Amino acid sequence: MPKIIEIACFSLEAALIAQAAGANRIEFCIDKSQGGISPSFALMQAVRAAIHIPLYMMIRPRGGDFVYNTTELVQMSAMIVWAKELGINGFVFGILNSDNTINLAENQALVQLAAPLPCTFHRAFDGILDKKIALNQLIDMGFQCLLTAGGEGNALYFLPELSALIKQAQNKIGVMPGGGIRSSNLAQIQAATNAEAYHSAGIITGDLPDAAEIKQLIALHFA
Repeated sequence: MPKIIEIACFSLEAALIAQAAGANRIEFCIDKSQGGISPSFALMQAVRAAIHIPLYMMIRPRGGDFVYNTTELVQMSAMIVWAKELGINGFVFGILNSDNTINLAENQALVQLAAPLPCTFHRAFDGILDKKIALNQLIDMGFQCLLTAGGEGNALYFLPELSALIKQAQNKIGVMPGGGIRSSNLAQIQAATNAEAYHSAGIITGDLPDAAEIKQLIALHFA
């Protein structure tokens, strides 16, 4: 996996700030309070028109858990279809069973629908008990990236878990730490995990990413 700093953006303004600050990739969604859900077609169209760096879209029809009914799964498929037509570069999603295991059939269906575009399995992974089995399942399904804190919370508190996942991945899937990552702790996380990619909202105060923070993340990662 190439070295990147991915910035989670929750508005067009945020995406423009991240792009101008030198972010390598944007994960776009709305509603930070819910951990990010899918944007509307109109908003995604506007963002795609304004953003020239790689742009991934969150495929999540609502907040809350990651167990979806048939209607919601149809919505997720429809989002991927129209987002591909817009020229989105990749997708971020995760579907679980009620017992907090990965829903193999539904995730596989979306990965196949998204092809040839890459898919990231998001932090729905963090609540899974047997992460070793789950990571192998993601590899088998063709996910190219896993976004995880290593557990439920701040990535800084799960450094051994993140390191173990990265070693297990063996370049078969990228493991991208995310969850509370800032320039103030990136060096510590890098030293423990040696990850190639990191995910951050880059927010210091308020709702928008801080351009100086993004630049510092990039400087530290690419030093």
